[in-house]
Amino acid sequence: MTRDVPTRRRAVLLAIFIAFGFLFGYDIGVISGCLIMPDFIRQFGQEGTNGQYYLSSSRQSIIVSVLSAGGAIAQAFTSDRLGRRGSILFWSAIFTVGVAIQTSTTYSLVQLLVGRYIAGLGAGSLSAIVPLYNGETAPKVIRGTILAIYQVQIISGVFLSYVFELGSHTINNSASWRLPIGLQMVWGIIILSGMFFLPESPRHLLGTGRGDEARKVIAELNGVSEDDPLVIEIVRELDFAIRAENEGGKATWLECFSTRNALWRRTTNGMMLQFIQQLNGQNFYYFYGDTFFQSAGAGLSPYIIQTVLGAVSVVGTLPALYFIETWGRRKLSDVCALIVAVVGHATLAPPGTPTSALTPRNRAGGNVVITFAVFQVFIFNTTWGSTPWVYLGESFPLRVRPKSIAFGCATSMIAPFSLFEFATHACSRLILGHFSMFEHFASIGPMIMFVFFGMLVFGYIYVYFAIPETKGLTLEEVDELYRSGIAPWRSVGWRPSKKHYYPEVHEKQGSDSVENC
Repeated sequence: MTRDVPTRRRAVLLAIFIAFGFLFGYDIGVISGCLIMPDFIRQFGQEGTNGQYYLSSSRQSIIVSVLSAGGAIAQAFTSDRLGRRGSILFWSAIFTVGVAIQTSTTYSLVQLLVGRYIAGLGAGSLSAIVPLYNGETAPKVIRGTILAIYQVQIISGVFLSYVFELGSHTINNSASWRLPIGLQMVWGIIILSGMFFLPESPRHLLGTGRGDEARKVIAELNGVSEDDPLVIEIVRELDFAIRAENEGGKATWLECFSTRNALWRRTTNGMMLQFIQQLNGQNFYYFYGDTFFQSAGAGLSPYIIQTVLGAVSVVGTLPALYFIETWGRRKLSDVCALIVAVVGHATLAPPGTPTSALTPRNRAGGNVVITFAVFQVFIFNTTWGSTPWVYLGESFPLRVRPKSIAFGCATSMIAPFSLFEFATHACSRLILGHFSMFEHFASIGPMIMFVFFGMLVFGYIYVYFAIPETKGLTLEEVDELYRSGIAPWRSVGWRPSKKHYYPEVHEKQGSDSVENC
């Protein structure tokens, strides 16, 4: 039988389209700039005793955090019933409706919050479905790269929101915030229209008895004919794994934490990586970088600072597309937070010090702080920014994949809210949501970075002892890796048994992937 030369162009274009079509990060970044726009404050704030309008901490926190009140759990109820493609269509429509409600509001805080809640419901669900879909459609030799594209999408969205607000914040009416918020409807409409032309996940098709469609999709994604040996072997491998997974009947939520096939370890790992990712200093820079850098003598407007950080973040995600397949998933660390903490605490002037009063020592220390803060943002997006999403998309068997990924994505969105619930008992001035912990600690200056450095140290230890290396493995081989019981620190170089490993297919697939991608 004649063998076609595999190509990954269709799979890569598929991942890029989903990244561009939604831009989940745009929804994250756009609100921070709106909170300091005069017209936004006038419409949704309160009038002070001096006649000036302001947004109280409680209102700011509710506006920001209500997005996380939606969430990733809901998608698990649609991923199997509607399929991966159908679920993306459904939740894209929900997200677009939520954005429309926000954009049309006038002086109604309740309508704004309802719109953000509905948009958050769609955004949270899509944050789980997109890694699920990409993980199931990507060939194994580039699956890590394709899943890392999701982080590129998030950071590019954040950066794009900063760029738009850099231009729109000078408008002296409601267009200053309506334009950047309303632009999100464009992303929703693009993905709504485009998904009608994209394929369903082949694993979902096989799992629902649609084998002919699955073979056609696999052939298209690999750039070969339907009767190519590569397609035959992939279908055989997937069919064997799906039948084994479905022997126990319908999966339940509790099964995600069962001892069967080490599912409890896999779900816990996905949640912990997302938890650590959210608490290593990145959000602190995004939300409070302007205040922090002013004490370092930056002298830049908040919008410029946000734009610079966003640009550095985007650049940082690009090397991750290469490192994720060459270094693997386990090599994650960052010491920049420690340098920022030590140098900043020793040299920076107290908060509120006028720029004219800064000493040469203050300015020199400020330059070091800003430099290593930029390094930290860059390194985060090269390592921790992408890798947790890759693990989330490739660590679970089809049987529980939607539910386990939902737990991980929900942790990513709910972690800051949960920390607030703990912190409010100790600190009465803390407020709700993403701003809670970060705003409280902003007053202690660079010392906050010791907290984030501690989280990074914990993350390094956790990764070493708990996270196995999955580079170059199919989803079915990842399942065997966990069932083998091998220690994570010995998992580099692990190879599957003959049951899942087909040398003539996988060696050909690996040798052709780079030159044909």
